[in-house]
Amino acid sequence: MTQKARAVAARVGIAAAGALIMNTGSSAVAAPSVVAGALPLAATSTAAGVEGRHCAADLGDRISRTGLARQLLTVEAAGLSSAVATFEMWQRDGSCWQAAGGPWTAVIGRNGFSDHHREGDGTTPTGIYGIGPEIYGNAPNPGTAFPYHTLVCGDWWDEDSSSTGYNTFEHVPCGQSPPFGGASEALWTEMSAYPSFAVIEYNAHPVIAYAGSAIFLHAAIGVPTAGCVALPLAELDRVLRWLVPDQRPAIVLGPAAEITRF
Repeated sequence: MTQKARAVAARVGIAAAGALIMNTGSSAVAAPSVVAGALPLAATSTAAGVEGRHCAADLGDRISRTGLARQLLTVEAAGLSSAVATFEMWQRDGSCWQAAGGPWTAVIGRNGFSDHHREGDGTTPTGIYGIGPEIYGNAPNPGTAFPYHTLVCGDWWDEDSSSTGYNTFEHVPCGQSPPFGGASEALWTEMSAYPSFAVIEYNAHPVIAYAGSAIFLHAAIGVPTAGCVALPLAELDRVLRWLVPDQRPAIVLGPAAEITRF
C-alpha cells in the first residue's frame, strides 16, 4: 500500500522513528464476515500462568488469546487515531511470554487503527493474526527461516475487491497488464518499502470483498502507511530473521485501551 501512502505524504507531517480469531472493538464484537485471520483458539495466555507459575504480566502475558503461537509481535498505539505505535517481540516460555526484542517505534495507517477496517480507509485493522507462509522482497533474503520469494517483474498484490484473486499474490507476465485493477500493487517496483516484507494474514481465511487487502509488515519510508505496519529497516530485518514458521508466529494490533482483549 505504499504507493497510496506516498499520495498523502505531503499532507501528513509525521516521520517514522529510527486462523480466525474474533476481533473485539471498544464497544462490540466485530462480525466474523468483516475480519478474517488465521489463528486457532486452542490456547490462552494469562498473567497467572498454569500450575502455580506466576507470569510477569507484561503486555505479552496480558493478551487474551494467542492460540498455538509461540512467537508474538505486538503493535500498540496510544489511541485509535494514532499513526505511531510501539512494536515488541515476545517468545513463549512455558505458560508465560518473555520479551524478545524492542520496544521500537513503528508507523501504522495514516488514520490509525480501526475495529472495522475497509478497503482504502487508511486504517490498520485491529485484532490478532497469523504471519503468511512466505516472505517477499526486492532485496536478497535477510536471513529469514520462512520460504523467501525474491520479487520479479510481474509480481503483483491483487487489491481489486471485485477480483477472484482479491488479497492474494499474483504473477502476471512481465509487461502485461494484469486482469485486476483497483489499487493493486506492482510489488517489484517498491524498492524502498519492500526490500523484504511479511504478510499479516488479515482478511485471509476466508477473503471477504471490500474488507481490506495487502496488510504487510514492511520497511518504513518516512510517512504513515495506508494500513500496513512499518519499521525501520534494521529492526524489520531483525524481526524477519527471528520469526520461525513452526513457532506459529502471530501479530496483535490495537490501541492500548483494547489490545489485551484480542
